[in-house]
Amino acid sequence: MPSYEQVCYQVSEGVATITLDRPEALNAWTKRMADEFSDALQIAADATDVSAVVITGKGRAFCAGLDFGEKPSFDPSDRAEPSILPWQIDKPVIAAINGHAIGVGITLALTADIRFIADNAIVQFPFVQLGLVSELGSHVLLPRIAGQEVASDLLLSGRKVAGAEAAAMGLASASMPHDSVLDSAKAWASQVAEHTKPAAVASSKRILWHDVRSSLSEISPLEVTEMNRLARSAGLA
Repeated sequence: MPSYEQVCYQVSEGVATITLDRPEALNAWTKRMADEFSDALQIAADATDVSAVVITGKGRAFCAGLDFGEKPSFDPSDRAEPSILPWQIDKPVIAAINGHAIGVGITLALTADIRFIADNAIVQFPFVQLGLVSELGSHVLLPRIAGQEVASDLLLSGRKVAGAEAAAMGLASASMPHDSVLDSAKAWASQVAEHTKPAAVASSKRILWHDVRSSLSEISPLEVTEMNRLARSAGLA
């Protein structure tokens, strides 16, 4: 198994689990974490013994957002952004949102196929409150997942919602107690590993994402450009 500093990668019975592993910082996102996450996801995508992938966070948070203590770069050519995202691999990816998912924490989760979330998790797209815009294709994915009105509510206000409310809005398949989230996600992934044919799942996933790929390819760079422009205007870059 690969060894990382800020991510943990494990495989058991056909399911790869990628855990964001900075619990002391509520798994705040860094450039190293982005690079390690990308490497782990690519390994899972290529592994013949992996049929499904679970992403989660260690401790009481999923990911509390960008680590501003690291002086993050907003330069489009040097961002702390994964080089590969869950929607780009042929295997199903489920986000086990075990706790707070703020900023990149929730935009990353949107790129998965399915989300389970803790009832008491806090979800927030805080970008407009910081003078920025959301990223990772969330302006495409959030309306697709939860509808235009919900996307407008959350992206244009930056307000916080609890996990149970997020699930009721359609951001997640289900909400449940914190201690049940990872086990439930692994159970779903294990069912896929045990009862489905990988080639058929891969084909179905490609079809499911077919109509959104071109939109993501167009909108994601626009988000990055706007974030960089706004960050400079706000004195963050």
